[in-house]
Amino acid sequence: MIRSLLIANRGEIACRIIRTARRLGVRTIAVFSDADAKALHVREADEAVHIGPSPARESYLVGEKIIAAARATGAAAIHPGYGFLSENADFAQAVIDSGLVWVGPKPHSIRAMGLKDAAKRLMDEAGVPTTPGYLGEDQVPERLHREADSIGYPVLIKAVAGGGGKGMRRVNASEEFQDMLQSCKREAASSFGDDRVLIEKYILRPRHIEVQVFGDTQGNVVHLFERDCSLQRRHQKVIEEAPAPGMDEATRAAVCGAAVKAAQAVDYVGAGTIEFIADASEGLRPDRIWFMEMNTRLQVEHPVTEEITGQDLVEWQLRVASGEPLPLRQEELGITGWAMEARLYAEDPAHEFLPSTGRLDHFELGRHIRIDTGVEEGDRISPYYDPMIAKLIARGASRDEAIERLLDTLDQVEVWPVKTNAAFLARAAADPDFRAGEVDTAFIPSKIDSLVPDPSPSDAVWNLAANAMLAVEFETRGGSGFDPWRALQGFRANSEPDLRVALRHGAETRTVQIGRDEEVEGVATASGDAMLVFSEGQAFAFALPGHSGGAGGGGASDGTLLSPMPGRVISVDARQGDAVAKGQKLITLEAMKMEHSLVAPFDGIVAELNAAEGAQVTEGTLLVRIEKAH
Repeated sequence: MIRSLLIANRGEIACRIIRTARRLGVRTIAVFSDADAKALHVREADEAVHIGPSPARESYLVGEKIIAAARATGAAAIHPGYGFLSENADFAQAVIDSGLVWVGPKPHSIRAMGLKDAAKRLMDEAGVPTTPGYLGEDQVPERLHREADSIGYPVLIKAVAGGGGKGMRRVNASEEFQDMLQSCKREAASSFGDDRVLIEKYILRPRHIEVQVFGDTQGNVVHLFERDCSLQRRHQKVIEEAPAPGMDEATRAAVCGAAVKAAQAVDYVGAGTIEFIADASEGLRPDRIWFMEMNTRLQVEHPVTEEITGQDLVEWQLRVASGEPLPLRQEELGITGWAMEARLYAEDPAHEFLPSTGRLDHFELGRHIRIDTGVEEGDRISPYYDPMIAKLIARGASRDEAIERLLDTLDQVEVWPVKTNAAFLARAAADPDFRAGEVDTAFIPSKIDSLVPDPSPSDAVWNLAANAMLAVEFETRGGSGFDPWRALQGFRANSEPDLRVALRHGAETRTVQIGRDEEVEGVATASGDAMLVFSEGQAFAFALPGHSGGAGGGGASDGTLLSPMPGRVISVDARQGDAVAKGQKLITLEAMKMEHSLVAPFDGIVAELNAAEGAQVTEGTLLVRIEKAH
């Protein structure tokens, strides 16, 4: 067994690898950027090495720095986690050439599956079914457009070197193709340094089914069954589960058998995932599932496979990398129960899912299910990396039980002041169609209006805030801080008290009458001169009139567009003096590995423009000001 391990990653996955390594008695070495100097994975590792500035391209993506850190600390092996350099064949080879153990597949396997067009051709040769599409070398836009027209719309443009939902665009009609192509190529070049694309037929009722595979150095390959990752938003997975709902044994045998065949075709070693697209218009069928791509690494959603098989996949990785055979044979593996994983993101669903950054002043995720995270209360969510802050993994004897346990946890998420998608996740998991297993990749887009929660507090939340303020006053009786009794009105001697509290949330002030026996759902806690209320996955800050209380405000747009987060301007699509229409894209920002477009709030004229392509901007920077046309 490997005795010392450098983890070439950060956050949740680094902490998760450290947990298994510690159990196995393996010494761990973390690496960190400036932004992560006090991060949880740094605190939990046995040793930590600084590798550069905050941007990943200057730290976590610099292979030479990581190998140097491994040498300096006497590490025997490097585990890449997922993302960053995990599927970089050149880095894998450099690790091996330096005399270190690479905890991952052979470099030639990564190369074989790293380019989607070449991988699909290889799968065709191996007898693995693939989706119809164009994989040609000719990348002239006009040729790509003709191929899309001949395949028939809708089609999907995909970056050849893509992954993680980056560099993908659905095109519904021919007239949209060129704009979508340029956007896709730009994102692909930025994310992968390669703007080549392929085109696939877009399946109208698609389900995303993937199979966990594992190979060892003795030539053995097994599968650990399937996962369903159909709940996605902008091609990013949101809720994953295992096994897949509606999967019968014949279809499971077909898809898992195809996955093993795919892994064998590239001499695969270690953990990998074969991703398939299924046409679910007539349910899951063996002849309606096609190979999409292979991820030559551990997946974000691997915990659901661990929960239904009872296996630790990181332990498997370390044992295989040490030269040991697979811990179990295929016939020794089985499915027990059901598992679901929800990705808790630092983002604001009420404002187009913009990333939310800052210090986690209050952070409580519960303790009754498995939670994989890379942060604790007091840590900061940085604008430099992916916005996922935790994975909530619920297991049950049945799918219904797993859903209920997941919902219980989501309802109790307490995070402040960073915003999260907990309430959005809860609404998705509680949806009747999801409960019935009627899922496909269009589930979230088709239901988005009902899934995004109202950012305004309900009457029950107002009541809870008022009750909580009174409870605090009863406990402190004139202590320092805010004084709720100044807001009380209507007390009369020798009668039932008529207690009313004036509260403010954002720009709204409301007088709340409190019933003596009133019961309200949720949790409230005092924070400075604010009262925080957590209810059904949402967080609200209340204050007394005249107090700031940290209660967020906002208002109608006056035509002033500010940067909603720190980021880089990747395109400017208007000039000062231009006439623009409501909804017209003006500027595109890149932050937390995602693109965000700022659009005109109404018809008008660009009166002020303070953005240049390539510029770095901070949160709140004035980028564009639109004046209404007279």
